[in-house]
Amino acid sequence: MEMKNIGFLGAGAMTEAMIQGMITKEFIDRDRLFIMNRSNSDRLAELEEKYGVRTLQDVETLLKHSDVIVLAMKPVDAAYALESMEPFLTDQHVIISVLAGITTSYIEESIQPKTPIVRAMPNTSAAIGYSATAIARGKYANQEHSSFTQQLFETIGTVVQVREEKLNAITGLSGSGPAYFYYMVECMEKAAILNGIDQETARHLIIQTITGAAKMLSETNNQATHLRERVTSPGGTTQAGLTVLEKYKYEEAITECITEAGKRSEELGKTLERQSHL
Repeated sequence: MEMKNIGFLGAGAMTEAMIQGMITKEFIDRDRLFIMNRSNSDRLAELEEKYGVRTLQDVETLLKHSDVIVLAMKPVDAAYALESMEPFLTDQHVIISVLAGITTSYIEESIQPKTPIVRAMPNTSAAIGYSATAIARGKYANQEHSSFTQQLFETIGTVVQVREEKLNAITGLSGSGPAYFYYMVECMEKAAILNGIDQETARHLIIQTITGAAKMLSETNNQATHLRERVTSPGGTTQAGLTVLEKYKYEEAITECITEAGKRSEELGKTLERQSHL
């Protein structure tokens, strides 16, 4: 796709992360970016001043100026947004949705033209350019649309293309994934304090430990099992710690955590879709 104007419906944290990434990586000129939301004019003014983008007050004008529309509002507002967009959409527009749980088929059924739709699942690490994003294309989108979307999200991290039925599970894995690691850090900090280590020292050591482990995984190309075995000596300190994790069924807990989060993504999407048809 040749470079297009991009319009955002919604002005939250993900919109800001995407705008910052695109501008920083010189993916698009800032005067090709347009933003609107339903009511928060102060937020629009903040983004306009901070990034030099253009803000608008109505959907018709947004669609008139934009070739690509990014749906970045709260999922609960999706039905209203699609209804307001529908009269002004054409099959020449491209829709990119970052709405958790909302399927491309639902969006397609909510609008008349055969507009190409690509669904994306980034995560909150987009704010610092380290999102893990999965994308999937809808019925009317082609590889060109997927490639454009991939290039866009590569400005805020890494991207994989998947089939859409995998996106709810991916939401449970990488969409919600940062929170699992933050919770682990919380627990490790508390354990460190109980063992006489001050919080500042504990935080520094934990962050560096996690960073180092991530680098080992990404740069050595070794499997996690191999790296774990290398650091685990029989009868040693690491083995003692891992034995406790096994005792408390750590693997089962992680598996259920990711599975349940994925199920909840699917449930929320179906609930919102049902409510919109009432």
